[in-house]
Amino acid sequence: MRRSTWASILTVVAALALPLVAPSGAGAATARQAAADPLVSQGKAVTASSTEAAGLEPGKAVDGNPATRWASAEGVDPQWIRVDLGSAHNLSRVRLTWEAAHATAYRVQTSPDGSTWSDVYSTTSGDGAVDDLTISGAGRYVRVYGTQRGTPYGYSLWELEVYGTPASSGGGTPVQANGQLRVCGIKLCNQNGKQIQLRGMSSHGIQWYSQCLNTASLDALATDWKADVLRISMYIQEDGYETNPRLFTDRVHSLIEMATARGMYAIVDWHMLDPGDPMYNLGRAKTFFTEIAQRHDNKKNILYEIANEPNGDAVTWSVIRDYAHQLIPVIRQHDPDAPILVGTRAWSSLGVSAGADETEIVNNPVNAANIMYTFHFYAASHGTAYLNTLSRAADRLPIFVTEFGTQSASGDGANNFTRSQQYLDLLAQKKISWVNWNFSDDFRTGAVFTPGTCPNGSFAGTGRLKEAGVWIRDRIRTADDF
Repeated sequence: MRRSTWASILTVVAALALPLVAPSGAGAATARQAAADPLVSQGKAVTASSTEAAGLEPGKAVDGNPATRWASAEGVDPQWIRVDLGSAHNLSRVRLTWEAAHATAYRVQTSPDGSTWSDVYSTTSGDGAVDDLTISGAGRYVRVYGTQRGTPYGYSLWELEVYGTPASSGGGTPVQANGQLRVCGIKLCNQNGKQIQLRGMSSHGIQWYSQCLNTASLDALATDWKADVLRISMYIQEDGYETNPRLFTDRVHSLIEMATARGMYAIVDWHMLDPGDPMYNLGRAKTFFTEIAQRHDNKKNILYEIANEPNGDAVTWSVIRDYAHQLIPVIRQHDPDAPILVGTRAWSSLGVSAGADETEIVNNPVNAANIMYTFHFYAASHGTAYLNTLSRAADRLPIFVTEFGTQSASGDGANNFTRSQQYLDLLAQKKISWVNWNFSDDFRTGAVFTPGTCPNGSFAGTGRLKEAGVWIRDRIRTADDF
């Protein structure tokens, strides 16, 4: 936009001098609330569809300096600028200070993940200067999307200001309340050293049921179910990762971002199952976890589950331990802080399904810090022997229940809620975190939604839940002790 410096300065001065219209009645109350909310966009990460020239980068629109600006390429529609607030926020106000090159038609949009957008404001009669907008929306990302220019030039903003508050209730989202988790002794602890219990849901295999993991369903999981954690189950075989590593790695990246935007923890589940020897996929695991750890090492909400259910007569605890010793350093090279969850023998039963127990781990633990051992149970199949082993093990080892169901080990059949409650009571007593299988509309009784629910829902409430879904949602929704 090749205009004189004086012309640009006069434009911003005139814009800043415009008075605001004071609303009345209910509108006045909303406006007062919006005005009271803090500025949350200044200095945050910004991207844009284009930049006209050096010195006009998108970051200039959130730097708090009214004499610097972002400018898009000239003569091209549409154009956009997007700010990442870093976490989910409840949004009340957006203030746009336009340079002469303003938008006649544009939309203000919000998104939880940077890919799915919802309009919170739109106009086709923009006249530039200052647009001080009272909005109602939520998201981590805010985008101004221009579709018609008011001049022959491009789009240019002196300032893009977003006002709101972090999306929270009480202590905030689970991640806001707890921060970076770590293993302290034999318990999972938050950033303040407090022992905590996470409760949440596991996806079904993302090669089959990715349509059940979308904006609406994960919004419901975070806000209606009030889940602390999402387990992202990526099968390796069974039409999973080995068929298209790039596709499935990118799918996991996306789901991590979606969980992060909603303040939930994300378990990255390397869902090896058949073959049951984790060594079979060791090379693939090193490649996958290297990229995941490199990309997300700055996040505080990641846990790595490196072997879902080791199984088979030849897969002894020493085999699993050796696998962990080879893979854990690969992750630690890039992410030194996240807890790592190690599968146990005989379908992560602590060896019980093969006639063993926790002592093989107690006597020969993995030689690594900040790790936990996984235990899986299905209440209609796994009775007193499993429950007692879990109880003993939890007094000697850090345990995380990364998968359980109220049905048989097939994930189907009649629910045994009485036995399930015995397990959950023990997990609460010993502060053992747990994740239920599974957040999908599969036909089996262990899938929480009725068939046909995905992808359109509805996902909140109980209208589309099976019996097990109603039961587990009630138990996830009970208040956390963070």
